[in-house]
Amino acid sequence: MTTTIDKSADSIGWFCMFAAWLITLAATLGAIYIGEILGQTPCQLCWYQRIAMFPLALILGIAFLRNDGDVGHYALPLALSGGGVALWHSLLYVGWLPTAVEPCRAGVSCTGAEMTFLGLPLPMLSLGAFSATVVLLLAGRRKSQ
Repeated sequence: MTTTIDKSADSIGWFCMFAAWLITLAATLGAIYIGEILGQTPCQLCWYQRIAMFPLALILGIAFLRNDGDVGHYALPLALSGGGVALWHSLLYVGWLPTAVEPCRAGVSCTGAEMTFLGLPLPMLSLGAFSATVVLLLAGRRKSQ
């Protein structure tokens, strides 16, 4: 028998999975638009973030359609690893880390002021997308019976 609390938890889990999927889908489509439509070549760290983000959009979409409450087991590692690269990239971008590693060079998408959205540079947008995805996946976790 399903209680009201169980239905509420399922609704929250469903909403969190849907929201995480929308975020990763928007980030994926944005990256494709920047690369393919605007013709901006991503730097090395942007590529690593894409390697984590693109499959997340697919995995979360399938999990949402299948109502797979265990999606966090296989989506969280991708979101955390992509978020780690995005954090590193953001700290390099703002100059808080030494620039021994310089993935962003002149002419590459994340270095120019023109490659911002709502005033935020791409590495920080990526960090926000990965962070929101991790929070939503953790918030939407369902207890195993």
